[in-house]
Amino acid sequence: MKTFVTTLIILTSFAVAKGDDNALSPEEKAAGWILLFDGKTFDGWKNDAGGPSKTPIEQGAINPHKAGGYMMVHERDWSDFVLALDFKISKGCNSGVFIRTFPLKARPGKDVGFNGLEIAIDDTTGAGFHDTGALYDLVKPSKNAMKPVGEWNHLEVTCDGPKIQVVVNGETVTRMNLDEWTAPNRRPDGSGHKFDIAYKDHPRHGYIGLQDHGAPCWYKNIKLLPLKPK
Repeated sequence: MKTFVTTLIILTSFAVAKGDDNALSPEEKAAGWILLFDGKTFDGWKNDAGGPSKTPIEQGAINPHKAGGYMMVHERDWSDFVLALDFKISKGCNSGVFIRTFPLKARPGKDVGFNGLEIAIDDTTGAGFHDTGALYDLVKPSKNAMKPVGEWNHLEVTCDGPKIQVVVNGETVTRMNLDEWTAPNRRPDGSGHKFDIAYKDHPRHGYIGLQDHGAPCWYKNIKLLPLKPK
């Protein structure tokens, strides 16, 4: 497996490179990147209820708001990977990108979000547990690196074994080592969070989702680099 640092070098070299929207450059293709959204169709995407999106493609982007269900989900189950995408928020936006969501069937009394890890995307300026770049309610970002409402942002998420890393607009803002999270409802420092999960036992694979939490948020240039197993 490529090391975490090497993965980030690859990401910076290829996924951030500017080119046509919703397309892979020759360099990305050579490096093994996969395009998850073509900008024209919902091929490979469904809502978490298993149906098609009720919201059409807008601006060459997926808008999960009112698409049906809790989130729009890519059809494949991924393990270790680098995910890159661009997003743009609306005023008052509350959304998020889910990773390693498994299974897609919600537990009784819980939404399907409890089955994954969420990178928060919100119309805020802080750097708390619920602000853009946070691993929602688990790890605060070091800063809020998001651009203002209406501007496109670049998000990169690396899942490499137990290690999760979040980069917003080229700045590494959040890191998490799942092996350190040994108790439900508790962070490694002993403070509480809302999830009744010991994340060291959370599945190391699952689905990628784009959350609808009450306001439009647009996602495009959704690309993934699978990391080779050891």
